Amino acid sequence: MKLKTIVEKGLLASAVCMVAAVNVYAQQTLQDVVVTGTRTETDVRHLPLTVTTIGNEKLNEHYRTSVLPTLMEQTPGLFTTSRGILGYGVSTGAAGSLKIRGVGSGAELLVLIDGQPQYAGLMGHPIPDAYQTMMTEKVEVLRGPASLLYGSNAMAGVVNIVTRQMNQNGVKTDVQLQGGSYGTFSFDATNRVRAGKFTSVVGAQYQRTDGHRTNSEFEQMSGFLKLGYDINQNWQAHGDINVTHFNSSNPGPVSAPLIDNDMKITRGLASVELVNQYGWTTGALRAYLDWGHHNIDDGYTADKAPKTYLYKHNDYIGGITWNQSFVLFEGNTTTAGVDWQHFGGSAWNADKTTGAKTYLTKDKDGNIVEKQHADEVAGYIDFRQIITPWLTADAGLRLDHHSVIGTELVPQGGLSFHLAPQSDLKALVSKGFRNPIIREMYMFPPATTDLKPERMMNYELSFTQRFSGRGHFGANLFYIKGENLINTVRIDGKPRNVNTGDFENWGVELSGDVRVNRHWSLNGNYSFLRMNHPIEGAPEGKLYFGANYHYGKWAVAAGLQNISGLYITTGAQEEKENYTLLNATVSYRVAPFATFFVKGDNILAEQYQTYAGFPMPKATFMGGVKMSF
Repeated sequence: MKLKTIVEKGLLASAVCMVAAVNVYAQQTLQDVVVTGTRTETDVRHLPLTVTTIGNEKLNEHYRTSVLPTLMEQTPGLFTTSRGILGYGVSTGAAGSLKIRGVGSGAELLVLIDGQPQYAGLMGHPIPDAYQTMMTEKVEVLRGPASLLYGSNAMAGVVNIVTRQMNQNGVKTDVQLQGGSYGTFSFDATNRVRAGKFTSVVGAQYQRTDGHRTNSEFEQMSGFLKLGYDINQNWQAHGDINVTHFNSSNPGPVSAPLIDNDMKITRGLASVELVNQYGWTTGALRAYLDWGHHNIDDGYTADKAPKTYLYKHNDYIGGITWNQSFVLFEGNTTTAGVDWQHFGGSAWNADKTTGAKTYLTKDKDGNIVEKQHADEVAGYIDFRQIITPWLTADAGLRLDHHSVIGTELVPQGGLSFHLAPQSDLKALVSKGFRNPIIREMYMFPPATTDLKPERMMNYELSFTQRFSGRGHFGANLFYIKGENLINTVRIDGKPRNVNTGDFENWGVELSGDVRVNRHWSLNGNYSFLRMNHPIEGAPEGKLYFGANYHYGKWAVAAGLQNISGLYITTGAQEEKENYTLLNATVSYRVAPFATFFVKGDNILAEQYQTYAGFPMPKATFMGGVKMSF
């Protein structure tokens, strides 16, 4: 990217953010209380970490079924790939890969649902089709390493999806239907109940599309149930279960279309939790299970014969976590925790005619085995102290042991300077790491058992200015130094997973929001990233500007996003993509309980792709109704 272009876009983003900082008629939209940075509710002003919070209202303003498009718009430095109008899929041709600050090509970014890890036990990657708006109260994105609290896979950061809540007695139900381009249709319903000490949240969703390309159909069915009971004023019990099934077809790259590359995927997670809340201590004990069954036909190109087998696997992640925060003395919060996790599964090729199984997992000696698994256990402590009214210090240490890889030590430290009641300057040094996953060590020809953990150090300086009842402005400067990235290379003509060496990333992030008056609100963010070893699916520049207008029963939400220097391919065949997207939604409340809406995505009909060989659809339009009663 030319320097002039970078400067112009940076100035534009700065102007947007400065408006947010100085407008005297604005109302504050920043949420100061987060859970992701400490595992208990904490005022973000006392944390050296950078956390972006996207609330339920913002997630729903475009009536999207997935949270990922909104997360990408609202979070500087975060990018996710797409391949069509609906659905991300898994395996070959899958999209929905998440990257923060140019890190996240494999399993380096951890997605949580209510603090519970959510990823495939064999493959290690997130399952983006499970992240539905209907179940989400808010999303907290921790930009930068979070391995102190969350261990492996949180090397790049954490996306924590906090599910729907019901805080007052009564019953509330939301129903949404919409349909539009390419035979796309979706229905979802959520019911929330609080009756004294008892709470429940139940939801269901169905969505489908023909897709904008041949063989790009997608269909999904989901449901979740969340129950809670207040045992007394100090103890609460929670339990939840979430199941998603989707059928997805991958059309393949346009240069080599695939036939019958179809997948049937079922994912589920469940947990039980006991929470305690006293004046001087708060904590939680949780047991959880995350499982999946994948049934995939790898398909074939027109010049080849169909596969004679299906790929299948069953995977799981089970664990127990305990964390407790204590106020040991005035101005202090000390959090201690223990995590135990057991994960793995079985993978095989099943003959389409006989059903005979050919197992695909190996042991450390290269022998075929039916199942493979690993364990992790860790303990951590985080010490935060308000030293003076203008200074808070934070330091933590994690000791993490993997049954195959060994032990990893994870330090973190930071300072928060409260320059004024609404101004904070923060400095952070944090370590992130990712242990090799089972696929990399024990599955398929590239598998290598002597891999080392990926590691990186993050150095960050951030500034936040809040205006009580007005808005906020934030700026970040970061530098990342990493080592041991795991990649597949050819050695003696054979593919092999190896630790390929060091990498360096640095960048700048700006963000701001403002409510101009009772009708208008604006928000924007900009991020610039420089990578000495670029990865696919990471842009150099990302700019977003959003505007909302409300008048009587009418509401309009519009967003303009510019992506520049997006790496579609790297290496000798390096290719970058630049594009600008305009999305808009218009809604009208026809009754206190019903709102009709129409929306358009990529209204400018831009030709672009975020994943090599998978062009995105041009302008698409949807319409529908949302009812709340």
